[in-house]
Amino acid sequence: MMVLWRVTTLCNLACGFCAYDRRVSVPRIHVDAAEVERLASLLGQWGAISGEDVLLSWLGGEPLLWPGVLDLSRRLREAHGIRVSVTTNGTTLGSKGAAQALAAAFDEITVSVDALEGDHERLRGWPGGWLKLADGIRRLRDASGSPRLRANVVLMRDNLASFPTLCERLADWGIDEITFNQLGGRDRPEFFPQHSLGVDDVTTLRHRLPELVQRMSERGVRLCASDAYLDRFAATASGRAVPVTDCESLRPTLFIDEHGRIAPCSFTLDTYGIPTRDVLTVDDVSHLRARLATGRRARAAAVCADCPSTQVFAKFGT
Repeated sequence: MMVLWRVTTLCNLACGFCAYDRRVSVPRIHVDAAEVERLASLLGQWGAISGEDVLLSWLGGEPLLWPGVLDLSRRLREAHGIRVSVTTNGTTLGSKGAAQALAAAFDEITVSVDALEGDHERLRGWPGGWLKLADGIRRLRDASGSPRLRANVVLMRDNLASFPTLCERLADWGIDEITFNQLGGRDRPEFFPQHSLGVDDVTTLRHRLPELVQRMSERGVRLCASDAYLDRFAATASGRAVPVTDCESLRPTLFIDEHGRIAPCSFTLDTYGIPTRDVLTVDDVSHLRARLATGRRARAAAVCADCPSTQVFAKFGT
């Protein structure tokens, strides 16, 4: 079971495509750490009984700004046998002792990297950030017990042409796996029209990826790029809706937000959200998926008429 948990809406960067851009006036909320540990304990017990691997993945905002995240993550791994990952903008990687502390806390670390050098700094609002990011990732690679290192790229018109070079640079840094998202328009619709991928852009990407996947493989880097995922890109670019009426067999994840609501994905929280406080036993954990599926069958969320979930469309496939 993979559980994606948005643990904070606080962020220290200024990304024009993100709802948690530090310049945007939104409530900055941290999830309650005690509630996280309570539910994680149940997930660990369920994993031990069911024999299924449990991965808790912290999202944000910038989750490494969540107070106590390293101590809690390490404790969940040691006490409950849960694998823990985090997706970070990388701004804290260079602090003293960070590499070893992160290696002790996480099984996987995903770093958001969108473009080369000054372009990345411009997109993220982080002057001087490129060299700091490179240094932080290299330190993680060299740390004792280094976690699996992934880079995730938001693809848009601005960075499509430089994507192959960016992949090469990430391989130089020691990244193990590269994934990518297409720019979405739900968070910041004013940013989307001028920067989103067009039909020709997706065609170009599809044409270039097989050779790039092979090149990365020869360097020991897994570049995730499945046909189903690119089909979703093409549909978005052409304005064609892709309805999904049953995502259970396609989606390996559950999503929990900063308010403690559990849903199939981040887009269906308002329709299907179950409070974490309602999950009191290991048996409740074992029935979570069935309970969410029952809610979906009883009432279809409007967003499912054009499903935007990367998990449903095999983002991590090849």
